[in-house]
Amino acid sequence: MKIKPAVLLCTLIFLSGCATSYQRVAFTGGYSETRLGENVFRVVFKGNAYTSRERASDFTLLRSAELTLEHGYTHFVIIDAENYSKTSTYTTPRTSSTTASAYGSGNYAYGSATTTTTGGETHNLSKPRSTNTIVLFKEKPIGTFSYDAGFIRDELNTKYGLGNE
Repeated sequence: MKIKPAVLLCTLIFLSGCATSYQRVAFTGGYSETRLGENVFRVVFKGNAYTSRERASDFTLLRSAELTLEHGYTHFVIIDAENYSKTSTYTTPRTSSTTASAYGSGNYAYGSATTTTTGGETHNLSKPRSTNTIVLFKEKPIGTFSYDAGFIRDELNTKYGLGNE
């Protein structure tokens, strides 16, 4: 069975019609992490075209806080951060439809035809990406700015209506 490109495009648009939710990375985006050391992680959040930069940044911060708490730490420091957007374009399929009518009288034929063309529009998409490289601490480090993981988790869960897990 062959899927028509227009059907596939409509399905993709329907599935990604909402901002990326707070979830592990999936088809529409989400978070992931890589452990770089005993207490060092790189946390990434990839949003879809309906996700704001603020939401992507907040979800990266939320996942950073959750990782800190999951590993028995209380605070984290962001030692490197990157926020950018991945841009792409797509063009809708172009279709044409012609309707015609004709009639004859004697040796003459008369007719008219109308062709309507739709589609062919190009859309630009911008998908936000946010990355934090974090170091975890058992207590608030002295002499440097740090985030209180429990506070960040609670605040962002409240902001986005997520449950504390």
